[in-house]
Amino acid sequence: MSTRIFLWGKFLLGFVLVAIGLTGCGGRSASFSVEHPADKQTVVKIQGQANYLLLPVEEATAEAKIYMEIDGGKTLPVDVRLARNKVDYYVPYDLKGESNAVVYVDRVENDALCWNHLLLSDTFDVANVEKYRPAYHFSPAYGWMNDPNGMVYLDGEYHLFYQYNPYGSMWGNMHWGHAVSRDLVSWQHLPVAIAPDSLGTIFSGSAVVDKENVSGFGKNAIVAFFTSAGQRQSQSIAYSTDNGRTFIKYDQNPVVTADIPDFRDPKVFYYEPSRKWVMVVASGQEVRFFTSSNLREWDFSGSFGQGYGSHAGVWECPDLIELPVSDWPGDKKWVLLLNINPGCIFGGSATQYFTGEFDGKTFTCDSKPETVKWMDWGKDHYATVTFSNTGERKIAMAWMSNWQYANQVPTRQFRSANSIPRDLSLYTQEGEIYLSSVPVPEMESLRGEKILCPGVTDQQGDYCINQLFENNQGAYEIVLTINRKTADVFGFRLSNGAGEQVDFCYNLPEKRFTMDRTKSGLTDFSGDFPVVTYAPIEPQERYTLHLFVDKSSIECFDSDGKLAMTNLVFPDEPYNSLTFYAQNGSYDVESVVVYPLKKSM
Repeated sequence: MSTRIFLWGKFLLGFVLVAIGLTGCGGRSASFSVEHPADKQTVVKIQGQANYLLLPVEEATAEAKIYMEIDGGKTLPVDVRLARNKVDYYVPYDLKGESNAVVYVDRVENDALCWNHLLLSDTFDVANVEKYRPAYHFSPAYGWMNDPNGMVYLDGEYHLFYQYNPYGSMWGNMHWGHAVSRDLVSWQHLPVAIAPDSLGTIFSGSAVVDKENVSGFGKNAIVAFFTSAGQRQSQSIAYSTDNGRTFIKYDQNPVVTADIPDFRDPKVFYYEPSRKWVMVVASGQEVRFFTSSNLREWDFSGSFGQGYGSHAGVWECPDLIELPVSDWPGDKKWVLLLNINPGCIFGGSATQYFTGEFDGKTFTCDSKPETVKWMDWGKDHYATVTFSNTGERKIAMAWMSNWQYANQVPTRQFRSANSIPRDLSLYTQEGEIYLSSVPVPEMESLRGEKILCPGVTDQQGDYCINQLFENNQGAYEIVLTINRKTADVFGFRLSNGAGEQVDFCYNLPEKRFTMDRTKSGLTDFSGDFPVVTYAPIEPQERYTLHLFVDKSSIECFDSDGKLAMTNLVFPDEPYNSLTFYAQNGSYDVESVVVYPLKKSM
């Protein structure tokens, strides 16, 4: 496509007129005018037909309301930070196939920069090559993403829905974005699944497969449950009978309501003993349970949370799953995942969890009320939920960011990525039951040629591997094993030629493992970003760590999943050196295995 741009302006009868022309595929052409009537909203009139009006965004400015007039009515407005002083990037506004469409804009000054930078186009380029775009973690093609939601498996496809803003790379305009995968690592972007309506924007939720058509929506329909975020938060339904490609909203929405301000993120699952469906809803600083036999009509059955766990912030994105306990053959426990913001021990948002019993109506916790268990010991692991319809296997994904700085991280055309998928299980330690999470084995399909780095024995002081591998683009996996020998404090650093580094340290006297990102690269975009995160450990003679490094993130696991730590990093160039060290003692580097990882998107 070629685009011809014509700009001119003149004052006429109290308004300014600016026009831009476009020649599209197949000879189609279109142009538009921008009119600023006195004391009224700006009107953009399109002459002809184009797919998109490309809107220039400036993130530091205020939001403007934008809507269309179609068939005598107005579409729901969306909020866009239209450029006043500079253009950070563009977002597409869908003209919905209308000829001679009319677009209205509120709250933007007549002399704003945006009016000279609007464009018409039949395409929108999503070939994002930003420096910090992950190679193998899922991220949106463009725009903002936060919570994964609605995750479900059907007919060989994993469906990943997510909180999505297609009108900018900051939070707002919540839709359900959509992607699918057959292997949990290679994802195909699909069109927006569920868009806002008169009940509100579309907050987080879940999806199930209605195998017996108890809802009446259709056999094997995907039934999605989400929060309608209007003046009040309530729970609504949409369903799909074409494997998630299109959704129809239930005409009796909402289906569950409450008179509290924070009432959201419904998780629905089938409870076989009572042959009923269960909905768990985050409700302020507790969760409420509802039951149903037809997925449409719901009855309150109980609540959990008062006095249990961390209450430093609002509870969000609950999930309730049953898992086997590895130390107790044949025994299972229920796990309630509960995300909290704020409340993380390092500041901001994090995922806590509870283990116990569920009787089909409410949850009973095994631990003492004051006990707090964290799923991940990093600062960038939030809104963790699991896929439904996967049988005994429970696969979790999280949003890899933190509400303290999620809107400020140094990317532009997109913001945020998800964690790699993790398999969950339970284990016991000193009378308590804990959650284990390990990378799904499907991740191994991304591995390039195996690189064996030399080890060392009885080392005192530093041992440096100057180059992990040639042409390092910042996406790789490391599996390493260290024997402590006589050292009580030892570890390693990933670093680059710019002097940036991330330090990983075992401190046995303090029984802590730490990850220090204070010198990791760009950190000054938020005072809350430079941090040292830590996790409790037990002193051992031998430690194995599994690291996934991907442009702007590091996920760290121990050999059996008892330790997980996820942190964002923004280095100027990829970390390509690995230096081991110890304080006042010796250590062995038993093995270092590196796998360059292939791009998955």
